[in-house]
Amino acid sequence: MIDLTTTYLGLKLRTPLIPSASPLSQELDSIRRLEDAGASAVVLYSIFEEQFRQESVELDHHLSAHTESFPEALSYLPEPSAFRMGAEGYLNHIRKAKQAVGIPIIASLNGTTVKGWTDYAKQIQEAGADGIECNLYAIPSDPDVSSAEIEQAYLDVVKTVKSAVTIPVAVKLSPFFSNMANMARRFDQAGANALVLFNRFYQPDINLDELEIQPNVLLSTPQALRLPLTWIGILYGRIKANLAATSGVHGPEDVVKLLMVGADVTMLCSTLLRNGISHLRYIEDGLRQWMEQHEYESVQQMKGSMSQLRCPDPSAFERAQYMKAVKGVQHVMVTSREAWRILTGD
Repeated sequence: MIDLTTTYLGLKLRTPLIPSASPLSQELDSIRRLEDAGASAVVLYSIFEEQFRQESVELDHHLSAHTESFPEALSYLPEPSAFRMGAEGYLNHIRKAKQAVGIPIIASLNGTTVKGWTDYAKQIQEAGADGIECNLYAIPSDPDVSSAEIEQAYLDVVKTVKSAVTIPVAVKLSPFFSNMANMARRFDQAGANALVLFNRFYQPDINLDELEIQPNVLLSTPQALRLPLTWIGILYGRIKANLAATSGVHGPEDVVKLLMVGADVTMLCSTLLRNGISHLRYIEDGLRQWMEQHEYESVQQMKGSMSQLRCPDPSAFERAQYMKAVKGVQHVMVTSREAWRILTGD
């Protein structure tokens, strides 16, 4: 009997397959379908601090109607229709999801101020979420702010959220740190229960017809797997926090690779948007089949077996392998040119 169970955020999960934050969690019916397809937990789509503050602004606007008001000031905030659901709607969504399914519900929060992070984390806990994923997504653009200040601000967020709630806290990170290993350790020391590697950097595009900057969200490809695979393989066994892999997880082989470098869970989004929720069952069946063929009895047996700590060639994660890879590409290019010269007579 193959044992696919794993532990994440202190929660014992049936499998390591978790749908990550996405539009798939916006409707209760979709969450039920994710559970039926085999999801061991669900990360809800992100709620932004601006959404919480927008509800407060709207309430204040109605309470102050026919008094001193400056409606033009509200134009700096997004219109209500710009978001799928406001703060109270999100909290109610957590409550209803907990009643609708038997799997853990993990909320995703993106704040902008320390007070916002803590206040809204408390409300999320009170709504019944089993955990919080702190979505640390920001693009520092002030040249006067140092990297040390940015890093410390992120760490302060984790510390304050951890002090405000008792449910487990995961941190979804960008890979763009000067020393990712050092930051991972510092987040671990700050109390993060898990690190989610990695947040994708969404970049705008330009509409040449309208001459406008516009959002451009691209779904991931299997090639995106290499970044979380590399860093999970390096971090496994070096920090206490759980390691969740996200981005590039499209098939059962991707899940196997990430488990073998040390991931506790693998999170899926793009592949479910492309192939449908039922694709979860295909991935689970494929994972089970691979383990049977290679005589693995459990996920725990696989976990970390190809990490840097256990890999027969630890340098595969470091500079030495980079040099081998570059030389390999150069060799292929030289060989290809030589073959072409022989075939064409040039």
